[in-house]
Amino acid sequence: MIAAVQSVPTPNEVQEAARERAAIDDSTRIPVLTFFAAAVFWLLVGTILAIIASIKLHMPEFLADWSWLTFGRVRPAHLDAVAFGWLFNSCFGTLVWLMARLSRVELRNPAMLLIGAALWNLGTLIGVIMVLAGFSTSVEWLEFPRWVQPILVAGYVPIALWTMLMFRDRREPHVYVTQWYIIGAIFWLPWLYLVATTLLFWFPVRGVTHATILWWFGHNAIGLFFSTIGIGAIYYLIPKVIGRPVHSYYLGLIGFWSFAIFYNWAGTHHLIGGPLPAWLVTVGVIGSMMMFIPVGATAINHHLTMVGHFGKLRTSPTLRFTVFGAMIYTASSFQGSLESLREVNRVTHFTHFTVGHAHLGLYGFFTMVMFGAFYYIVPRLTGWEWYSSRLIRVHFWTTALGILLMFGALTIGGWLQGVDLAYPGPDGKPVPFMEIVAAMKKYLHLRSISGVMILAGHIAFAVLFVLNVLRYGRQRVGPTLLAPESAAEQVPVAVS
Repeated sequence: MIAAVQSVPTPNEVQEAARERAAIDDSTRIPVLTFFAAAVFWLLVGTILAIIASIKLHMPEFLADWSWLTFGRVRPAHLDAVAFGWLFNSCFGTLVWLMARLSRVELRNPAMLLIGAALWNLGTLIGVIMVLAGFSTSVEWLEFPRWVQPILVAGYVPIALWTMLMFRDRREPHVYVTQWYIIGAIFWLPWLYLVATTLLFWFPVRGVTHATILWWFGHNAIGLFFSTIGIGAIYYLIPKVIGRPVHSYYLGLIGFWSFAIFYNWAGTHHLIGGPLPAWLVTVGVIGSMMMFIPVGATAINHHLTMVGHFGKLRTSPTLRFTVFGAMIYTASSFQGSLESLREVNRVTHFTHFTVGHAHLGLYGFFTMVMFGAFYYIVPRLTGWEWYSSRLIRVHFWTTALGILLMFGALTIGGWLQGVDLAYPGPDGKPVPFMEIVAAMKKYLHLRSISGVMILAGHIAFAVLFVLNVLRYGRQRVGPTLLAPESAAEQVPVAVS
């Protein structure tokens, strides 16, 4: 978010602001690029594991002689590589850079963040290998062996601490909307993780309480960390690229606090039909429906900020990925709320529909926003521009069309699957289960095709990132644009 411009800055003020930004970027360069490099590595690993798991759904004999690559191992390994590797590392790099820029302070002792990055990725590497080796806990999102968890916690501590120290020492008196979301995420994640691991592994609860804690953690980890960082990044990137402030500070306020109040109740809607107290499930349904408030407020704020500037989607890589992610955030959140209704859930539960929804949120929204953040942040750290606009276009269209194809196939196929499972066929008899399985095969083929498309985009992105870090191509004198920019679309240097 950018404060409203009160006066035209003098040339000296512009130069001083540029020197300040350069000093901040210099202090964050090594740790942020370390997080980003680790994120790109895990993105490729996770995507390859995802394609293997996807192919096995319609071709079970694929790599069947490799015990490490059986579906029961490769699928959770994919989930953990993407979550703990790609998602968290991209989050950490983005939130550190955003907090430094918005607080207008340099990062002190960046070596501490490098220690955090090393510990976090060491824990992730060990965890993924252990899952592939067959030592999974079988608890979704928390498959790593119990002894890996302290390594992750030790890695997280310096990241969170140094981010909060930058906020404490900030020279900018105004607290931006983006900072609200970052601070919330920094505090919410350890609470969620420590409570969940304590009650699920160290002092385990039993029965339905176990399922309740699991879905409380799983749903809130997505919303109260990944979604908050994603929304915060959108609030920063859109105004920066188009050169105007966020439409409404008060809509941002409503969006943040209603999100914080309602989201944490929503997880138990995943347990509809289970042996839980009716009030507990109902609270989850109500919390999910109340999410229309923060999602609507945020969507309106982003849209009204963009009004008059949609033409820049033609030229700006950052804006194209970020706006795509913002639109998907609205769509996936509304879908999630509707999916919590009992009559809808009766059809969609335990089907590919739910898998499609999860991919839409974590990939269509969050990952696409992180791509936008990379395209904005990395050149400012390396002093070098992206090598090829053509590769950026390949990256966007393969990933955007890939996730839409995957979502469409899993949504349509999952709904038909759920109808056949929940209701009798035309003859009044239950539809034979193996007929349902056979009918899903064409949709699973489409899922694998979409995965290959997404992998192609990820390879293009990885090539661009490596070339930029190696400073291959031309020095940064202006952004790499997807198309020539008209005079009306140019942004003043003061907000670059």
